[in-house]
Amino acid sequence: MGDEPDHQQTYTYNELLAEVSKFANVLKDLGIGKGDTVSIYLPMIPELPIAMLACARIGAIHAVVFSAFQPGQLAERINDIEARLLITADQSPRGGQITPLKENSDQALEDTSTIENVIVVRRTGEDVPMEDGRDQYWDDLVNDASDECEAEQMDAEDEFFVLYSSGSTGAPKGILHTIGGYLTQLYATMMWGLDHKDEDIFWCTADIGWVTGHSYLVYGPLVVGGTTVQFEGTPTYPDNDRWFQVIEEQGVTTLYTAPTAIRAFQQAGADEAIRDRDLSSLRLLGTVGEPINPNAWLWFYENVGQKRCPIVDQWWQTETGAVMSTPLPGITDMVPGSTTYPFPGIEMGLYDEENQEMLECPASGALIIPKPWPSQLRSLYGNPDRYKDEYFSEIDDETYYVEDGAKCDETGSYTITGRIDDVLNVSGHRLSTVEIENALQGAEGVAEAAVIGRSHDTKGQEPVGFVILAQGIEYSEDFMSDLRDHVGNEAGDIAKPGLVIAVDDLPKTNSGKIMRRVLENIAEGEELGDTSTLSNPDVAETIQQQAQEQMQ
Repeated sequence: MGDEPDHQQTYTYNELLAEVSKFANVLKDLGIGKGDTVSIYLPMIPELPIAMLACARIGAIHAVVFSAFQPGQLAERINDIEARLLITADQSPRGGQITPLKENSDQALEDTSTIENVIVVRRTGEDVPMEDGRDQYWDDLVNDASDECEAEQMDAEDEFFVLYSSGSTGAPKGILHTIGGYLTQLYATMMWGLDHKDEDIFWCTADIGWVTGHSYLVYGPLVVGGTTVQFEGTPTYPDNDRWFQVIEEQGVTTLYTAPTAIRAFQQAGADEAIRDRDLSSLRLLGTVGEPINPNAWLWFYENVGQKRCPIVDQWWQTETGAVMSTPLPGITDMVPGSTTYPFPGIEMGLYDEENQEMLECPASGALIIPKPWPSQLRSLYGNPDRYKDEYFSEIDDETYYVEDGAKCDETGSYTITGRIDDVLNVSGHRLSTVEIENALQGAEGVAEAAVIGRSHDTKGQEPVGFVILAQGIEYSEDFMSDLRDHVGNEAGDIAKPGLVIAVDDLPKTNSGKIMRRVLENIAEGEELGDTSTLSNPDVAETIQQQAQEQMQ
């Protein structure tokens, strides 16, 4: 599905194979083969998965870079894998906006030295600078290419792709996945965790620039022979019913999305838009990417799923490659906000960092994975020492340290509480910011919330909440005070925020994750710091101004 409602393309498996084979032959003609690295900087158009699959067919290692990233971020990732080829587009239209991908690419290449060729897809058809001897158009190359290309023979542990983590600090980590185990776990999780049926129309709303798009838009649905929907646009362009229009027109049966999108629809008051669309084709809902607060879970279940579709709330990471914890549809009892049990064959546990010991359920602590799993990352590209330091040094050299906190009940059911560093120490009590956020988001009149800690003379830290108010709710000091009291009633007085600040937006990365460091700097009255990884860097100054007015 394209950015505009009337723009769409459909491929059968044979048609897709032909296009993949053509482009695979183009890559071979340019000297790309097994073990070579290719950077892909494309919008959500068919050429993106075609390029990925073509690399896979000849054994080249692809590294997709999110199309909203800036030239410096692209250059950093090209340099890290020493890519020989860059695949990009003239421009990227999305949500009524245009991103100049070729111009960004040219700027990035000023700071790289390994790129030999650049292939440009004509997405908008606008004229863009083309460097003789380096740049060529996609269509010019594939028009004369053969649609037959024998697949390279690969070992299960051969390198498949590199995908960079979306961390906001430090050099990006090139997560390396290999072929056999990754595809094996994708197959199992598609069949059991997402209950794939031959007749399903599966829509994962994630951008392919992130691991969710790799695993459950491209490779997962294809490896089970499914039908997958790829969407180029935004949820609210040209109207806030766009997603529901897609579901209705395409007969989507499984909708797999993120809590950020669900809360955005809540905030926009999309209930009426949903009622105007026929969503009867839906039979399963999925949520992934961050912990979902129970209020958003219930809204999703009641409005989109119309109280008849099970929700699989799943936990996994770029590093894990595939789903690690999930309800099994029709088998596991659903619990709003909980990913329930480890996927069959996966072992999870909790670690008490203070006493340095493993915990038995029921308990809360740091999430760990004590044994390997099929789709586990095999290394950080070109940096095995950092791989060990990052993931296998906290406890011992065999235990994967997740960096997420979690709690489990007496049945062994897990609820992810957020990153370990999203924990506050208030008067000696360790509080999860996620639990305080859930309390705020459960209050009437709150569309979305983020909680951070700021320094306090007597408590050590105190919670500070930032909230986006629901439509029709006006800011007042009395309302903010009521919100603080609500948290105290829901999560205990120790969790009651010292301050709740109303803002128009929250600082989010392009993957939709809230960058709490920016909020911490604002609450502490410090400089904003680097905001270049935000989807809208200007929003940080707006939030800072609103906070300063309310903190006076």
